[in-house]
Amino acid sequence: MTKKPKKDKRSVGLGGKRPFGMIARLRSYFFAGLLAVAPIGITLWLCWVLLKFVDARVTPLIPHAYNPNTYINPYFPHEIPGVGLIVFIFVLIVVGALTRIFLGRYLVHLSEKILNKMPVVRSIYSATKQIAETVLKRQSEAFRQVVLFEYPRRGSWAIGFLTGSTKGEVQSLTDDDVVNVFLPTTPNPTSGYLLFIPRRELVPLSMTVEEGIKMIISGGIVTPLDRRTPEQQAIKRVAASNGDIPTIGPNSPIANRPANEGTPDIKAGE
Repeated sequence: MTKKPKKDKRSVGLGGKRPFGMIARLRSYFFAGLLAVAPIGITLWLCWVLLKFVDARVTPLIPHAYNPNTYINPYFPHEIPGVGLIVFIFVLIVVGALTRIFLGRYLVHLSEKILNKMPVVRSIYSATKQIAETVLKRQSEAFRQVVLFEYPRRGSWAIGFLTGSTKGEVQSLTDDDVVNVFLPTTPNPTSGYLLFIPRRELVPLSMTVEEGIKMIISGGIVTPLDRRTPEQQAIKRVAASNGDIPTIGPNSPIANRPANEGTPDIKAGE
């Protein structure tokens, strides 16, 4: 009887080469360490860059007598990091407190009145103020819900963020109940497109807004888990793409979708 050749247990690489077990193990350790260190390192580096950026612009504005570096430099030749950031946060707190009293409100109203009289500056100021009030106010929900919709063609899907119901001229020109959807770009979600899409053509997702942003930034590498129940996961809410036949909505082949589950959770008046 002929003996069977022993099976080579070494892994095969992309080029057909068989790297040694020790080399493959060290390589896996290297990538595991890189995955563990890279997020922490990049986060610390970005925080340090932001800290130095604020310090470089705020610290020179601090009076010499009130600058802690003035008294520390004779004993320690380096400046204390974060002094400018602390002063900047303190100034914002003071300004926010002043806006709550009569004198502060009067000064803010006076400055806005002056800016609104400047031809070019008033356009920049009004747009910046509107965006800041929408995004930064605690009671505002800039991104209400993550939705799925067909873009840019039939059978191609994208995720976006519901920002509210469409109002004004855009809504009055169509018979559809239209909503505002922000379609961000990858990997920079701060840029994107504003789309006006009929409510019936949107599929709401169970993922949170934060999870949707992470998915977009990572280019789909970070995918949130489906936290729906097995019964909900078994229900198909989007039909297979087949030419010009709608994949969602009342004219789609999907007939077993529960009622009121395919529309975004947002009031029509918002």
